Amino acid sequence: MTHWQHLIRDVPDFPKPGIVFKDITPLLADRDGFAAAIEAMAAPWREERLDAVVGIESRGFILGAALALALDTGFVPVRKPGKLPARTLSQTYALEYGSDSLHIHADALPVGARVLLVDDVLATGGTLLAAYALARRLEAEVAGAAVLVELDALGGRARWSAPIPLEATLRY
Repeated sequence: MTHWQHLIRDVPDFPKPGIVFKDITPLLADRDGFAAAIEAMAAPWREERLDAVVGIESRGFILGAALALALDTGFVPVRKPGKLPARTLSQTYALEYGSDSLHIHADALPVGARVLLVDDVLATGGTLLAAYALARRLEAEVAGAAVLVELDALGGRARWSAPIPLEATLRY
């Protein structure tokens, strides 16, 4: 166990009955814990040449922006519908409790940009695969994907079909 793992709490029945939500807000509020978590997420990618970190709404924004700074690169947000002001590309995906879609600005990345996808949790894998599809539609080179938490029981890694490395800092 990491010295900061205890700062991630379980919230039962959120956002729906039967779901146990991994709440990272106590981790984010703890300066030392947050810094250690970002460093742990950054470690596997330190030797990669990256042009941007692509962070997935909403907690992936927080982790992704901090990770972009740690890796000395830019940050590109992937958002829910209606949140980006310019022309976007969209991708629909399945969640463990429904479906949703993600959007990215159509001009967010130049062709061939080397990017790292970042989210807070890997559950069923749908969100991360949708972000991967968006980056590829922009003709970016996706170096890998990083998540803070992987929920083994939901099988996201087994569904991970992208031909890139997937790093999880913590596994439950």
